Amino acid sequence: MKINLKASNLELTIAISEYVQTKVDMLEKYLGDIQVINCDFEVAKSVGGQNKGEIYRAEINLQIPGDLLRVDKTETDLYKAIDKVKDHMEEMIISHKEKLRDQERGK
Repeated sequence: MKINLKASNLELTIAISEYVQTKVDMLEKYLGDIQVINCDFEVAKSVGGQNKGEIYRAEINLQIPGDLLRVDKTETDLYKAIDKVKDHMEEMIISHKEKLRDQERGK
């Protein structure tokens, strides 16, 4: 799957790009026959409030026919944020497929 990867306030290294690509590729098995029109992934670093330190944000937008699936997570570690986004997008895809299946059955 082709990913439009963007980094804000953070240097986008090859390691981060490959990690994101690996995680998003894992989502393909859940998509099945659902075609992805566009996939945007953003990683960002911001400074939290008092004594919070650096906070990393990962966001994925999957545009599929008739819908847009979006997940946004923050974490103190960039790789944890990416993992959380993948896990929640996985659940969202499964939920979306169940909703489509129920509509086809007329429930």
